[in-house]
Amino acid sequence: MLTDDTKAAIRAAYARLKDGLTGFRGRSSQLKMIAEVAKALAEPAGAAVIEAPTGTGKSMAYLIAGLEVARAQKKKLVIATATVALQEQLVQRDIPQYLSLCGVEAKVALAKGRARYLCPRNLRMAGAEPSAQGGFDFDAELAPWSRPPAERDTKAIEKLGKAFESREWNGDIDTSPEPLSDLVRGMVTTSAGGCTGRKCGAFAVCPFFVARRAIGDADIVVANQDLVLADLTMPRDEDTFGGVILPKPEESLYIFDEAHHVPGKAIDRGAADVHLATAVRRIGRLQNQIHAAYSLTDKESIGNLTLEQGDEKMLEMSNALEEMEREIRLSWTPSSSETEPVFRASLGQLPENWKAHAEYLHLITKDIQRWLRTVRRTVVEMEAGGPTQEALSRELGVALERLDRQVRTWYAWSTDDRESGPPLARWVSMTPEQQLVCHASAVSAGGLLRSVLWDNASAVVMTSATLSAGGNFRGFADSVGLPNEAVTISLPSPFDLERQAILAVPALNALPDDREGHAREVSEWLAKNLDWNAGNLVLFTSRAKLDRVLQILPIEFVRKVRAQGSLSKAQLIAEHCEDIEAGKGSTLFGLASFGEGLDLPGKLCETVVVTQLPFAVPTDPVGATYAEWLESRGRNPFIEVSVPDATRLLTQYCGRLIRTETDTGRIVLLDRRVVTKRYGTGMLRALPPFARDIERVA
Repeated sequence: MLTDDTKAAIRAAYARLKDGLTGFRGRSSQLKMIAEVAKALAEPAGAAVIEAPTGTGKSMAYLIAGLEVARAQKKKLVIATATVALQEQLVQRDIPQYLSLCGVEAKVALAKGRARYLCPRNLRMAGAEPSAQGGFDFDAELAPWSRPPAERDTKAIEKLGKAFESREWNGDIDTSPEPLSDLVRGMVTTSAGGCTGRKCGAFAVCPFFVARRAIGDADIVVANQDLVLADLTMPRDEDTFGGVILPKPEESLYIFDEAHHVPGKAIDRGAADVHLATAVRRIGRLQNQIHAAYSLTDKESIGNLTLEQGDEKMLEMSNALEEMEREIRLSWTPSSSETEPVFRASLGQLPENWKAHAEYLHLITKDIQRWLRTVRRTVVEMEAGGPTQEALSRELGVALERLDRQVRTWYAWSTDDRESGPPLARWVSMTPEQQLVCHASAVSAGGLLRSVLWDNASAVVMTSATLSAGGNFRGFADSVGLPNEAVTISLPSPFDLERQAILAVPALNALPDDREGHAREVSEWLAKNLDWNAGNLVLFTSRAKLDRVLQILPIEFVRKVRAQGSLSKAQLIAEHCEDIEAGKGSTLFGLASFGEGLDLPGKLCETVVVTQLPFAVPTDPVGATYAEWLESRGRNPFIEVSVPDATRLLTQYCGRLIRTETDTGRIVLLDRRVVTKRYGTGMLRALPPFARDIERVA
């Protein structure tokens, strides 16, 4: 319950912010958001979803309300974002500014997963000469370099070591003093499986554990959504989840910013797959590592298994994996016309013989997993094992993580779905090398989030610029398992959108399903109607369409295009801004990732062109299984899921244009389906209230 004292503290904080922040403008949307965040967080198991457009001042709104409620209840404020950019903005600018202006003292911690921090042990091993790496007699594959390093890689390792040793760098990979290749990044970081925790000689200075210790003392924790979801799904004991890395859910008030990413990230948390040929091949490597462990620890038996008995179990698993592959190949012959062949189980129901095989694989893999945990623990806990012990601990930990994916996949393949909810998606894909990969995934995050978040957290607020489809939150509510009593609010934009921007739908003849015809018309429209001396953003739903338009576009315009993938996103945007500032004109061609989170105010972006309505690919096995289940219940997946999802994405794309009160420009939609199809009328109506310019086809 929101007390009078807390209300007074929130009003006082807002007044200090208003007086102290240069150029501050009071906005009714921000005041409404402050009030709703405070009310939701003050209620036991409070829940709210707040759609707040660009310019609302979301971060200050939830900081004012969230911190004061957290202080009153003596709880932690956990802010989860989808991007590193927003994390850094909060930690480096917004939160310090708020605390300073309001005269509030609070400890702030930035929380990231292990893979975003340097592993000092791995850095040391990567930088050592091969002769100093223990001269691994047991297995050459324990050496850290998977291939001879390039000179730039060894120099990068050396520079990282010096910067960390001199304390010029704190080990946060996102602020690395040296650009890192994927090879180097993978070598100098670690996963949970590769980490030995307190047993590691570098534990005291480990950047991950330094950051983790800071979390325990913090009043405000800023984390990425992946880490928050990972923590929420970690078992704390037999009956409770969460609070392993981050504060306990029951002692935390959660703010999920950029919350439109939450459903997809939560689904990804539960997805698992097994590349059959790779899994078989890795058994030989794992056996070598286990032999090394038995030899190093000088044990005849570990986990009640002799080495010979362990080898027999590994052979059983290898044979079972090969038998599963034979069963699949006998039952499924992909069409030669398919470029990426996929067998998707209808309503998630696999053939009975596959299911029976998966059940056996689950049992044997689970058994080996238990044994391997004991083997690794024995290696980790031995005294003075030197570099070989460290390398083995890491490699066995990584092997355990891979085994866990297998265990989860075979469990998902061999168990029955609950009658009350949608089935799991289960499918097999074939790689370009004709190798089989077995997959399993939930099709909705609703059930998971209900159990680990809404039922456990003290209170939760989710916010983003786009969460509804024209004010209708049903799709988002279903996707996150939102409690029935939760508050849902769509706040109005603080900008005068009708005056500042025009939404145009030109009179093209071709629809996107005519791939060649539509690509030609898009190219012709861009050549004739785009202001190539200004700043533009052109968004595509597929790489193939983007490439085809570039092929057709006259060369004088191609020279002014910066296409996604030609350079890093940061480089493309930097060069784009540089050319616009120099008066040269620049046009960005991008896919979905350029339609979200891109901040190009003023003349940096005066036209946004959306070449096609952003409907999800219908062949996606997860989406296809969910759609099939909805149809089996007499529901319409296109109207219930596809149209609302596309509408939300389209609204995100439109949000790239007007970033401030002085911005002006146009949004051009080169897809006539918003005019010719019945659903298009609803999509247009759900978009922000820009002025309309819809051309009629002659």
